[in-house]
Amino acid sequence: MSRPHKQLPSKLFYDERGSELFEAITRLPEYYLTRAEQALLREHVPRWVAMQRPRTLVELGAGNAIKARIILDAMRAHDADVTYVPVDISADFLERTAAALRRQYPDLEVVPVVSDFTRTLTLPPSIEHPALLTFLGSTIGNFTMREAVDLLRRVRAAIQPGDRLILGTDLRKDVRTLEAAYNDSQGVTAAFNLNVLRVINRAFAANFDLDSFRHHACYNRVENRIEMYLVSTRNQTVNIPCAGVFEIAEGESIRTEISSKYDRQSVTQMLAAAGLRILEWQPDEGLFALSLSAPSEPTRT
Repeated sequence: MSRPHKQLPSKLFYDERGSELFEAITRLPEYYLTRAEQALLREHVPRWVAMQRPRTLVELGAGNAIKARIILDAMRAHDADVTYVPVDISADFLERTAAALRRQYPDLEVVPVVSDFTRTLTLPPSIEHPALLTFLGSTIGNFTMREAVDLLRRVRAAIQPGDRLILGTDLRKDVRTLEAAYNDSQGVTAAFNLNVLRVINRAFAANFDLDSFRHHACYNRVENRIEMYLVSTRNQTVNIPCAGVFEIAEGESIRTEISSKYDRQSVTQMLAAAGLRILEWQPDEGLFALSLSAPSEPTRT
């Protein structure tokens, strides 16, 4: 907030209400990402699972685990004795997801991990390998390239040679389609964006006036990413007791999220920088892509 161009970390969206709002976003007609990704999962995951025979599914940013069910069904077709490790920052939402999965799959071992995996990733030592890790929804796009590579390096450090990673990435496409996905007609994305201020008010005793900000999302053609902002509708002073007092002018914006868009080359380079190599690249009509990757072979000297 003290920077010339104010920013807030997007992980602050995800209290229980924020997680519910995001799940609502995934069902919006403008938000093509989830539908395209689920279609790719249904098409390719059964074959990938048959090849690897994973014993454990680790889902980073689990949410409501709808996509995990597609993978778990494929895994259980080969072996009913599998483990699911959902990793998420929202403890309440994660526990509800875990409880729902235990009801649906009574014999499934569910080991939820409440963690901010953007900072550290430690998998339970008891899980069996090979493991299949997923990082879906193009959540990787919420990070700059340097941050994304750092996160993927933590993933690489946490896995074994026989483990695999499925990464979901949104593809570069026409600007109208991209901007519509983040400016939905029902205003759900706007409510999700404003939720970051509600979280800060509650967690840090701040005094953001949610009625004094409006949602704005646009595509940055230079950086190949959607940028989401909260724009102040008046001159105002905001007090965040643990951080300070901040003047915000009318028309001034706070960036709350980026959502980078990719092509095959950029994904390949990002994974390679983290010590991972693409085994398969599966795009869906220029909308979205899944990649299956493995740890790179160590360099021989």
